[in-house]
Amino acid sequence: MLSRKTETTILLIIDGLMVNLAWVVYYAFRVRSELFENIIQPLFWLPMLTVGLFWLLLFLFFGLYRPWYAESRFDELVSIFKSVSAGVILLFFLIFVDDTITQDPATSRLLIVGYWLIMLTAVSIGRLSYRTVLRRLTLSGVISRSALIVGSFRQSRELYDQILEFPMLGFKVIGYVSSHDIEEETRAPYLGRIEQLEEVLRDHPVQEVIIALPSTDHDLLLDIIGKCSAFNVKIKIRPDMYDIISGQARTNQLYGIPLIEISPQLMQPWERVVKRIMDITVSLIVLVVGLPFWILVGLAIKLTSRGPVFYTQERVGKNGRIFRMVKFRSMTQDAETKSGPRWADKDDPRVTPVGRILRRMHLDEIPQFLNILEGSMSLIGPRPERPFFVEQFIREIPLYRRRLNVRPGLTGWAQVKHRYDSTLEDVRQKLRFDLYYIENMSLRMDIKILIHTFFRMITAKGQA
Repeated sequence: MLSRKTETTILLIIDGLMVNLAWVVYYAFRVRSELFENIIQPLFWLPMLTVGLFWLLLFLFFGLYRPWYAESRFDELVSIFKSVSAGVILLFFLIFVDDTITQDPATSRLLIVGYWLIMLTAVSIGRLSYRTVLRRLTLSGVISRSALIVGSFRQSRELYDQILEFPMLGFKVIGYVSSHDIEEETRAPYLGRIEQLEEVLRDHPVQEVIIALPSTDHDLLLDIIGKCSAFNVKIKIRPDMYDIISGQARTNQLYGIPLIEISPQLMQPWERVVKRIMDITVSLIVLVVGLPFWILVGLAIKLTSRGPVFYTQERVGKNGRIFRMVKFRSMTQDAETKSGPRWADKDDPRVTPVGRILRRMHLDEIPQFLNILEGSMSLIGPRPERPFFVEQFIREIPLYRRRLNVRPGLTGWAQVKHRYDSTLEDVRQKLRFDLYYIENMSLRMDIKILIHTFFRMITAKGQA
């Protein structure tokens, strides 16, 4: 199967060729056909390269380089229509400004409609040609994705038969992991029980995990998802017929097979870009505008207790990467030297008088804007935890790994909806909020969380 990087590169090349071809056709129509009067002879190469880069960035912004596998060609054409239309509208206003400066004839606004048709046709032809070639390679077995079926014997066997019936799915089933011991012969290689799932994923090049379980096996389903979260695999669930009929499962129909895809991040590409821009912008404003006040905070910490102004600590970030999170020191120096890693208690005696004020107003978190600028954190996301606790939580709550699929945040849905962690049950409760956020990420939700956090700061509802 083509890697994600290879597929994106191919699409970028195809789109680049078709966008430039559209420019050549449009240029010939406008300039060489002599159907339109030109007061100013337009350039060719520089505008072509500039407009080509504009379209590729716009397509990236609109998500045209996300995986289109098994989605209908109609869905892709609709996305192309939206992207091209939005781009042409933007170009229309740019040309309108240019017309005002150069006093070019108003016919350019009629020509932009022609350019829209040429662009729409060229990009659609390029994409459909690629999809046709990809379809034939998939049907011939040249391109496929390695899949592992996990679940009960009966439902897994039914799913395997359906996959064989629809080769256009592109799945190559490498084996089967069962929820129970299997004594009868299986159509796909039997690789072990669910308890061995992590070992199977380490030993085999699995790209997709398809879960086939009865809807009543909630705990087992969560255990499977938790085990898979540590690996770079896509997870799909085959709902049973009752869930489909009762409307409890929102499914994607892949060639007649209903599957629910478990997505680690649902934000559109343009939303992810805006989210990152918002991270950088807010961080710079807070750090630069508030610099005189942060200097006073540093002096207050230094004058009232021994030790450095800043406190750094290892935390687990996206995909399990370790980074050093920085805070204003709010506890006594070497607070955990004797006790080892532990949660902060309410009215913790290790907290200094100045630290108590900082923690109530969440001001001890301000230096983490440096982590946000660096890219190891975001404004909004699950709070990063220490490696010691992460290992403990993963052992107790396998689904905890899914928190590591996104960049950790300065604040998050769990922080505004739940108190500080003091027990493992608190972690379980906050995990529900974190998973809800991960599966429903959007700019609208991020702004809502920021507003909640702001009111918590001004009302001093942090833990002292």
